[in-house]
Amino acid sequence: MALEKTLHEKISELARNLWWSWQPEVVSIFRDIDSKLWTQLDHNPILLLEVYTPEKLEKRATEAVLHTRINWAYRRWQEYMQSDSTWGATNAGVLGQRPTAYFSAEFGIHESLPVYSGGLGVLAGDHLKSASDLGLPLIAVGLYYRSGYFKQSLTAEGWQQETYPSLDPQGLPLRLLTDTTGAPVLIGLAMPDSKELRARVWIAQVGRIPLLLLDSDVPENDHDLRNVTDRLYGGDQEHRIKQELLAGIGGVRAIRAFTAIEGRPAPDVFHMNEGHAGFLGVERIREYMTDDRLDFDTALTVVRSSTVFTTHTPVPAGIDRFPVEMVQTYFADTGDGALLPDVPVERVLAFGAEDDPSKFNMAHMGLRLAQRANGVSLLHGRVSREMFDELWPGFDPEEVPIGSITNGVHGPTWAAPQWLELGRELAGSTEALREPSVWNRIDQVDAGHLWWIRSQLRAALVAGVRARLRRSWLERGAAEAELGWIATAFDPNVLTIGFARRVPTYKRLTLMLRDPGRLEALLLDPEHPVQLIVAGKSHPADEAGKALIQQVVRFADRPEVRHRIAFLPNYDMSMARLLYWGCDV
Repeated sequence: MALEKTLHEKISELARNLWWSWQPEVVSIFRDIDSKLWTQLDHNPILLLEVYTPEKLEKRATEAVLHTRINWAYRRWQEYMQSDSTWGATNAGVLGQRPTAYFSAEFGIHESLPVYSGGLGVLAGDHLKSASDLGLPLIAVGLYYRSGYFKQSLTAEGWQQETYPSLDPQGLPLRLLTDTTGAPVLIGLAMPDSKELRARVWIAQVGRIPLLLLDSDVPENDHDLRNVTDRLYGGDQEHRIKQELLAGIGGVRAIRAFTAIEGRPAPDVFHMNEGHAGFLGVERIREYMTDDRLDFDTALTVVRSSTVFTTHTPVPAGIDRFPVEMVQTYFADTGDGALLPDVPVERVLAFGAEDDPSKFNMAHMGLRLAQRANGVSLLHGRVSREMFDELWPGFDPEEVPIGSITNGVHGPTWAAPQWLELGRELAGSTEALREPSVWNRIDQVDAGHLWWIRSQLRAALVAGVRARLRRSWLERGAAEAELGWIATAFDPNVLTIGFARRVPTYKRLTLMLRDPGRLEALLLDPEHPVQLIVAGKSHPADEAGKALIQQVVRFADRPEVRHRIAFLPNYDMSMARLLYWGCDV
């Protein structure tokens, strides 16, 4: 007879599946174990439970009456994972036979797993959570970045500074992919000069969905190759192309190892979320040529028929482009022991060809290798058809075969718990919220109650902004005695606008400062003031983007407006949720 698991074993199992990250009731359990430590550890339950040993947890659970809540959460998670009545099982059972492989350079699941930088990663994370909730089979692939993106702070002059903390995978919700002997599986890619790039595979479990993250920081690599997965979007072009070769070619090989070891069906469709993993297509061509003895053109036809490409970039400046000579270096050798044996280098180069013959365009490769392509909104689809029309000569822009699927979000991640609770009261269950008729019941809710919830959320936002504002000013060198004004900065009864996104120059962060006098008048209007919360990171090498941040910070530092506008550094998913929940716009 199996022994009942201890409280620590149950909550440790919960912590190792990121399902908890979109369950407010489970998040509240971790927070109530030790709210101060929970904040200090960036909401990381793995690290929290390293401090709270079984004995210490038992004592705390008794003090805070947590036993029943932990047991309830554990049962609910087990029921979720074992359910055979998901939407996918009921409505899309055929998909269960062959999953989709979903590749992205970043995944924004939760702030405790910082392998994301912005909207691309958050969308990818929301895809995994939604697929899990719906019961749609998916295997996700990305890279494990030892230092994540970066931690952002400001100098006294308002200039962005970056720090790169080293992330210990043992302190994250990850497990190693191992073989039957328990040894870590290593994925290998042949490099020029007879070197080999190797990577181990970490698995993050996102509800029902496995996320494979390749990590080059292994002793089997030379020093320079160990650093391939050091940072997200870091390094020079040579560094970036190695990352993208590992993500695409290595990612396919990681899937093959994972499905073989775990006895899972192989993917039938491969989805590229942007062009960073575009090399997955040429690796699949190699597979068909080597394993099935197909010629190149037949293999290409098969690969295209099962590949999807999503583009997110509305301007050419956002697309990865490498020198053709650099790409040629990695694919020139086609003999035994080459990166892609038997695949002609000139065919590979043709995938990334563009108007500039010296450049290899990753988006062009993604489009040429995919049967279906889409932008992420109706407008973006139209922009993309015009932007990439050179790939379809003789076609008018409206005839270019790039469609659009408007970005959605994962509701339980981004809807405030108060709204979810109200929804459950109206519908009877979270699942019933999928029924359109349920939403008609919103008319039954008193408007005053809706406004009361809205006011609660804005008050929580103001409290969070004040805390972050104080922390930022102290980091910039201000004395505590100078910061009395923060206690009354921002007002929970004032219209609140949030502007938070990455800060390259093309996103025009400082458009609001074209007329600083008008902006000041809007902020300080005696009858109808507004308040503005700005956040976002600029790429470490983007000096122009950093200058935009500095302009906003200098305006926001002015004593006459600093209680109505703030730039908050180190934007992450926890701050994003706070802004979504509390801002009016």
